[in-house]
Amino acid sequence: MPETAAPATHGTPEPLGTPEPLGAPESRGAEESHVAYEPTELTVPTRGRPRASYDRELVHAILDEAYVCHLGFVRDGRPVVLPTLYGRVGERLYVHGSTGSRPPRMAGGDGTDAGLPVCLTVTHVDGLVLARSAFHHSVNYRSVVVHGTARQVTDREEKLAALDALVDHVVPGRSADSRPANARELAATAVLRLDLAEVSAKVRTGGVNEEPEDLGLPHWAGVIPLTTRYGAAQPDRDLDPSIALPGYLAAL
Repeated sequence: MPETAAPATHGTPEPLGTPEPLGAPESRGAEESHVAYEPTELTVPTRGRPRASYDRELVHAILDEAYVCHLGFVRDGRPVVLPTLYGRVGERLYVHGSTGSRPPRMAGGDGTDAGLPVCLTVTHVDGLVLARSAFHHSVNYRSVVVHGTARQVTDREEKLAALDALVDHVVPGRSADSRPANARELAATAVLRLDLAEVSAKVRTGGVNEEPEDLGLPHWAGVIPLTTRYGAAQPDRDLDPSIALPGYLAAL
């Protein structure tokens, strides 16, 4: 997989200009405090703070809707970011890997191993925000950044459950409708565990932010929404014709 620079701050960079703030986060009553993550030095963004959220349900929703995360870590003093699959089980993420890849080897297993400090990010782009000025072009997005220490899952039962969660994260119900991994496949597959402790979300919604003197310029301005949708299922060429498309896939 490609390797790029690791994320130094929140997962979604601010666009070219400074987007219009959404306003201060709504205050939460005592009855809602249990659904929020505690902000830390790592999870409070240096800019765009009004867009940050520590709401647990929002974080879970953003994570559950995406398919690919980017896992950042430091190798030999240099930052590395790898795209990979993941799944969430409660307050824990499981990240897919190979036993021959660097992150699992660096993370070690349970017990006394120090683990691998990581930064995991997930981002959705929901719209292109086109302003009259180049400076104020932006995007609407939802993102999550998770800081923590990843460790390789070594317990067999937890590993099997984690692999089921990874498959079901792609398509719910798929793990029960596929052959489980055999011993050889399990030996070749690594799973990293990352607890959701230092977590933040960041969201931009809404329209264009313009300078008042630019409103009369002869340039189209507005938002072009972006969506992800499922296409028609394409059967494998070797699929037995008697095997119908399962209901959980037809419902996508």
